[in-house]
Amino acid sequence: MRPYPHKVPIPIQDSFLVRYDRINAFGKLLHYHTELELHYIIRGEGIRIIGDNISHIKAGEVILLGENLPHAWRERETTELSNEKDYLIEAIVVQFKPDFLGKDFFSLPEAYLIPRIFELAKKGLLIQGNTGNNVRMLMKEMTVCSKFEKIIILLKVLQIISESEELETISAGYAFNQPNSIDTDRINNIIAYTLSNFDKEITLEEVASLSNFSITSFCRYFKSITRKTYFDFLTEVRISHTCRMIKEDRYALSYICYKCGFNNVSNFYRHFKKIMGMTPLDYKRRHRKGYIA
Repeated sequence: MRPYPHKVPIPIQDSFLVRYDRINAFGKLLHYHTELELHYIIRGEGIRIIGDNISHIKAGEVILLGENLPHAWRERETTELSNEKDYLIEAIVVQFKPDFLGKDFFSLPEAYLIPRIFELAKKGLLIQGNTGNNVRMLMKEMTVCSKFEKIIILLKVLQIISESEELETISAGYAFNQPNSIDTDRINNIIAYTLSNFDKEITLEEVASLSNFSITSFCRYFKSITRKTYFDFLTEVRISHTCRMIKEDRYALSYICYKCGFNNVSNFYRHFKKIMGMTPLDYKRRHRKGYIA
């Protein structure tokens, strides 16, 4: 499956698109479009592919994607709804062309920082810290305000991002712009298998066989594509799911440990602290008011 060109359905009466999604599944196809995309994940779990980077989704993250940058979000396929009225995924998406206000608007001297951000966004930008908090608040406003106010808020968002140092590029380059269809199929199969089976023991033999690789060739191939080992990737997926279960506050940490595929509690604590920067108990305290150890 190659990344495919996608036509963003911007209404003819609008200059850009603001979308508030409450859905049970992301589109699975790797795609790209000429519009920039500002993506705020309010709720959801799974994997995102941006350029040559594959990482787990974190609720609350805000990402700016540049023109023609291949991307896809993949939900965890075995997640079940606790309530039939719930949604697995909640997100706000803003899509706009770099010249949505006219070809010369961002050439004005007052707007000189914004074209630089558009260029950086071609590798994907993770918007963090107070900048992320401010952008999240403004994106929420965009879902309920008038059309003219949307333009003002989007300009404010671009100003905040362009003046911020709380930005991190996601992709090392443009590796997926001219993809090999076999490579793309392989990665999609590996991701799908991992999201469906992360709560079980997964061996390198299993995932290598999905791509008809030897174990050595698979390890070298996966790291060349993702810049991490397969087990680092698998651990990130497991930790992402443990975070959601801890926030639900329905199960003991020892149960969560084994439910998410870790084979012992000490191993679980070690990996959790390495990735999250705190122990599972500290994470639980932060997300449960009045919790007493």
